[in-house]
Amino acid sequence: MGIRPDEISLIAGMALVTFGIRYIMFPISGRVRFPELFERGLRYVPPVVLTAIIFPSVLMPDGETLDVRLTNPYLVGALAACMVGGLFKNLLLTIVVSMMVFLGYQWLLT
Repeated sequence: MGIRPDEISLIAGMALVTFGIRYIMFPISGRVRFPELFERGLRYVPPVVLTAIIFPSVLMPDGETLDVRLTNPYLVGALAACMVGGLFKNLLLTIVVSMMVFLGYQWLLT
């Protein structure tokens, strides 16, 4: 089962659109200066977006009901990640420890 020509053209078109949208900003990036308040606000975009992505999967692991009990291994792993990340400020350590806590806690509950 191979890739059909229409699939190739669809993928190529999506790549061109994605690249084009991003490339348009490069030539004007040095010429445009945003107000200081706007630039300060932009610094909060990555944490806010990551929070919006992560919180639903942590607090609603089944996708339907809110689960804030300590029997939720996703919540326990996220709490461990917050504690380790806040204390040590080391991304790799945070990922490893929180995954170990999540998997260990999930194993204990089953």
